Amino acid sequence: MDAFPAYFPLAGRRVVIAGSGEAAEAKARLFDGSPARVERVEGPAAFLPGTYAGAVLAFVASDDDLFAQAAARAARAAHVPVNVVDRPAACDFTTPAVIDRGEVVAAIGTGGASPMLATLLRHDIETRVPEGAGRVAALFRRLQDEVRAALPDLAQRRAFLRSQLSGPVAEAAMAGDTETAAELLRAALAQGAAGAGRVVYVAGRGPADLLTLRAVRALAAADLLIADPDADPAILALARRDAERLEAAEATAEALIALARAGRTAVRVVTAPADAAELRALAAAGVCVEVPPAAVA
Repeated sequence: MDAFPAYFPLAGRRVVIAGSGEAAEAKARLFDGSPARVERVEGPAAFLPGTYAGAVLAFVASDDDLFAQAAARAARAAHVPVNVVDRPAACDFTTPAVIDRGEVVAAIGTGGASPMLATLLRHDIETRVPEGAGRVAALFRRLQDEVRAALPDLAQRRAFLRSQLSGPVAEAAMAGDTETAAELLRAALAQGAAGAGRVVYVAGRGPADLLTLRAVRALAAADLLIADPDADPAILALARRDAERLEAAEATAEALIALARAGRTAVRVVTAPADAAELRALAAAGVCVEVPPAAVA
């Protein structure tokens, strides 16, 4: 990872755009509908650090190299990160291609190397992100404190949220019926529905691009990753970076049963057929197990 992606809260914040022309207009359009206050500056004001004081971000858009250099220096003097359009080497940050769904924002960046590639990838991903995804996120933000209070254990809370992100709650929020969605979510909380854990087996021999969408989603949702030593690194890279790791030798049937009963989602990446005795033990314990054909003999 050559650049670290980060999100800047915009509510009540200023964004300064120095310069004029289509490039400046394009940067301004990025903030349409956002809670940020966008300020446009031209001329000598762009060269004064006080113009940028207190801003969260600054953009400089100009064909004039001297203007761009002076404005960028002024923004940095005010300790504001600055993006200089079409000059990656002069930027503190680059602008990604953005998918805006309100509370849900996805960004695809290439570090300024190929903005057109980022745009093409955005179009590909955008079709897979429902328009109502932001409403689902807004609902969970609204009830975040209630969920935390009802389920203080992180693993149980994750299992509960995972179970509610598909089904009636998410469907109601997606459709815009937020009050019904909130009622359904509170009803699930009242039942103590922390969600059952599960063990998912994923074929780890590779290549990664042969994985099913179901396997990729399981890796992305894993609380715990258990991989055979010779598993394809490209497959392991698809797992959540904050997922806990457990050595394969420690992943006994008893350990997997305990994890599932604690509401954890464990993904077992195997390079040989899944152990039949282990699968029988999990099934006998009532653990939800998913085994793709490629992971069995």
